[in-house]
Amino acid sequence: MKKMIKHSVLWAMAWMLSISLQASDQVANTQPAGELKELTLMLEWFVNPDHGPIIIARQNGYFKDQGLKVNIQEPADPNLPPKLVAAEKVDLAVYYQPSMIHGVANGLPLAWAGTLVATPLDGLLVLDDSPIKSLKDMKGKTIGLNIGGIENAFLNTLFEPYGFGAGDVKLVNVGWNLSSSLMSGRVDAIMGAYRNFELNQLAIEGRKGRMFYYEENNIPPYDELIFIANSEKHDKDAIRRFLRAIELGTQYIVNNPEKSWEIFRDYSPEKLDNELNHRAWFDTISRFALRPAAKDAGRYRAFADYLEKNGELKAKVNTRDYMLDF
Repeated sequence: MKKMIKHSVLWAMAWMLSISLQASDQVANTQPAGELKELTLMLEWFVNPDHGPIIIARQNGYFKDQGLKVNIQEPADPNLPPKLVAAEKVDLAVYYQPSMIHGVANGLPLAWAGTLVATPLDGLLVLDDSPIKSLKDMKGKTIGLNIGGIENAFLNTLFEPYGFGAGDVKLVNVGWNLSSSLMSGRVDAIMGAYRNFELNQLAIEGRKGRMFYYEENNIPPYDELIFIANSEKHDKDAIRRFLRAIELGTQYIVNNPEKSWEIFRDYSPEKLDNELNHRAWFDTISRFALRPAAKDAGRYRAFADYLEKNGELKAKVNTRDYMLDF
């Protein structure tokens, strides 16, 4: 009897050891390889608080933990990112959901590969002390903008309840001088202005702004900033690991807003350590996607349908063709 018990115990121990080793092998197989996989990420503009999770993931070593070496680039021209992704010159780029859908409709091989900023940041911005108290007061006014695109669809939607449209306002390209054009009186309102930046810039200059938020005025909600990849050639496993690092970066920011600001600031203090970025940092935290790999095809379909209905797309697009699965 004792011999049988001894054999049973030994068999059980061997079985447990076998299971343990199998589990260890499974864990080991999920770990990044010793050699780091290189990815090139092009931003849509110079580094700023909108890119917080990217910088925190880099500085805190989350990319490396995922077996990645991410080379972050800033574009010389903000129109370059989608072109370079389409030409397979960079692996990933930060871009705008509306512009990505527009590019897909124009035949570019682009695909959503994750979300960075999960709400609109843009809106129609006026000075708080201006005579414009409601959107109905915008008729006949001048609006400054920097990059043309789908502004007519947005303006028609904003003004439709008041019986006029985009053709009843004057549009002026003011380049990147959005806030100064508004403060000087050159324009009555601006679009292309971010609620986390231009509103703070006006406040720093001693002026107060007021924004008519798109998503509160019949424009379907959309993601302001997303990650895009080439829809035909991409490394899905590397992108999955990249998004995991971004998720960890976002979690760290949400849990440690002050400390994460210091880490972000010290990434490039000569460019980032200023009052505008400091204010914008804390106003952006609630906008970051907590689940950057989460896919909401219905939300994207609704926005694409909106653009198509308003004549902004050359061809109908299908979410299955421009949203990657993870």
